[in-house]
Amino acid sequence: MRRRLVKIVTFCSRRLHSEGTVKYLCILIVRRKEVRVLSFVTRLQWFFRERWGSYALAISLMTAVSLLTIIPPKLIGNIVDHIRNGDLTSSGLSQTVLLLIGLSLLLYVMVYVWITTLFGNSALIEKLLRGRLLAHLTRMTPSFYQRNSTGQLMALATNDILAIGQTAGYGVMTLVNTLVGASVVIVTMISLISYKLMLAALIPLPFLAWVISKLGKGVRIRFLEAQASFGQMNDHALESISGIRVIRSYVQEEHDLAAFDKVTSKVMNKNKRVSVLNALFQPVISLIVGVSYSIGIGYGAYLVLDGQITLGQLISFNIYLGMLIWPMISFGEFINVLQRGSASADRLATTEAQTPDLEDPATPAEVAVLSSIEMRRLTFTYPGASQPSLRQISLRLERGETLGVVGRTGSGKSTLLKQLLRQYTVDREQLYFADIPVEQIALDRIKSWIAYVPQEHLLLSKTIRENIALGKPDASHEEIERAVEMASFTSDIAGMPEGLETIVGENGVMLSGGQKQRLAIARALLIDSELLLLDDALSAVDARTESRILHHIRQERAGRTTMITTHRLSAVAHANWIIVLDEGRIVEEGTHEQLMLLGGWYKQQWERQQMEASLEE
Repeated sequence: MRRRLVKIVTFCSRRLHSEGTVKYLCILIVRRKEVRVLSFVTRLQWFFRERWGSYALAISLMTAVSLLTIIPPKLIGNIVDHIRNGDLTSSGLSQTVLLLIGLSLLLYVMVYVWITTLFGNSALIEKLLRGRLLAHLTRMTPSFYQRNSTGQLMALATNDILAIGQTAGYGVMTLVNTLVGASVVIVTMISLISYKLMLAALIPLPFLAWVISKLGKGVRIRFLEAQASFGQMNDHALESISGIRVIRSYVQEEHDLAAFDKVTSKVMNKNKRVSVLNALFQPVISLIVGVSYSIGIGYGAYLVLDGQITLGQLISFNIYLGMLIWPMISFGEFINVLQRGSASADRLATTEAQTPDLEDPATPAEVAVLSSIEMRRLTFTYPGASQPSLRQISLRLERGETLGVVGRTGSGKSTLLKQLLRQYTVDREQLYFADIPVEQIALDRIKSWIAYVPQEHLLLSKTIRENIALGKPDASHEEIERAVEMASFTSDIAGMPEGLETIVGENGVMLSGGQKQRLAIARALLIDSELLLLDDALSAVDARTESRILHHIRQERAGRTTMITTHRLSAVAHANWIIVLDEGRIVEEGTHEQLMLLGGWYKQQWERQQMEASLEE
C-alpha cells in the first residue's frame, strides 16, 4: 500500500511537470491518510492476503471502468466539433451511437462483477471476524468478563465488525475511485484538453483535502464515544430483560424505563454528534466542486474565445470535471468509512489482544487416569480482591471417593470447586491431579475429566433433549433417558406435552427451579465424567427427590470421583470425607460420624436441620 501511494505521488508530479496544486493535493492526501490506511491494512492483512485474488480482480475491473469512462466525453466533444464544422455524417453518428451503447453494456457487466466481488468480501470478513471473536471469547477466563461487559462485547460483534466490513468493501471502492478515477480524469484533461484549464479548475481542491482531514479526525473521536455509549445501552437492556421479573415484582417498571430513556438519550446524542460531522462532508464537497465548475466554465469560455481550445473540448472538459465529483465524494466517504473502520478495528484488536490468564504448558504431562486430587496449602485470592477467599487448604481425594464441602454462606465452597475447573490461576505446586502439578497438565485434558453443575444453571432456548445432550451431542435416546432417570426427572418430562422435545425457553423460563436443577444434573451425568462437581445443585428439590438422585449417583458412579457443596447436610452424609469451611479455612473435617462426635458447627447444623425436617413432616 505504501509503495502504491508513493507511485501515485510520483505519477502526478511527472505528468504535471510542476509543483502545482494537484501535486500538493496528492501529497496532502497521502501524508494525512497513509498512516491510518496502513494501520487498518496491517490489522487485516491476514484477510487481504487470503483474498488478494478477488481484490485484484475487483480493483482491476474498477481501473478498467475508470479508463473506459473517459471515452464517452471525448466522443461527445468530437460530435459537437463536427456539428459546429458542418462535417458530421450519418454513418459517423451511427458508429458513435453504437459504440456508446456497446460501451455502456460492457461497463454494466464489469461494474456488476466488481461490485459483487468486492461486497462479497465485505460480507465474508464480517462472518470471519465474528467467528474469530466468538472463538476468542470461548478461550477467555472469568477475569476477562469482569473487565469487559456483555454490552461492550455485543457492540463489538455487531456495530464494530459491521464498520470493519464496510471499510473492507465500500472503503476499498471509494479509495480506488478516488485515486484511480481522479488520476485518470486529470491525466485525460491534461493530455486531451488543456493543463492550464485543469490547474485553474482544481485550485480549490487542496482546501477540500484539508477540511476533510479535520472532519475525519472529529468523526473518529465521536464515533468511539458513540460505540462506548452503545455498549452501555446493551448492558442496560440485557439487565432489564433478564431481571424483568424482579423489576415487576418491586413495581420498578417506570423507574427502569426512565433510566433506560437516559441511556438511550445519551446514545442518541452521541450519534447525533457523529451525524453532524458526517453531514458536513457532502455540502463542503458540493461547494468546492461548484467553485471548480465556475472556474472551469468561466476560464474555459475565455480559452475558447481566445482560440486555445475548441467548443467541443470545453464541453468534454466540463463532462470530465463532472466525473471528478464522484471521486471527490468518494474521498469524503472514504475518510468517513476509514475513520469508523479503523476505530472499530482498534477496539476489536484491543479485545483480542487480551490473553487468557491460563495457558497450556509447553510440554504437557501425560496423565491417563485421574487417580487422585490433592490440594497442598492452597491459597487463592480473586483478581482485584484484597483478601484471600481460600486459605491454606489441604486435602486429598482418591479416585472413587466422594467429598462433601459444607459451611456458612460465603465461606468459599464454590470457590474451592472453581479451582478444579481451572478458571483462575493457582500458585505452583498447590493443586495436584494424579500427583502431577495441575499447571503441567493440558487444559483440555483437565476439562475432559470434569462435569460441573453450577448454582446458576445456563439453559439454552432449545429442547430439553438438546439441553441434556449439550456435552454429548451424539448421545443415543437410551443414554438420554437413563440420565433423565438418574436425575429423577422422568415424571416431569412425562407430564409435558412434547416430552423431551419441549422448548424450555430463554434460560429455561418454562421450567421451575427444581426442574432446571435436575435438567442440569442429567446433562452432567450423561457424559459419565471422571470427576462430578455439584455446586449446591440440589437446593431446589425436596428431600425425597434429593435422596433418589444421590442414590442413583452413588450406584451409577461407583469408581468415579464426586465433590458436592451444599447447605443441606443430608446431601453429604454418605461422603467418604467432609470438610467444613469458614472464611476460606478448613475448620472441621472427617466422616459424618467423626464430625458428629466432634460436636462442632457440623453437629449443630445437622441437628437443627433434622429438627426442621421432622417438624415439616
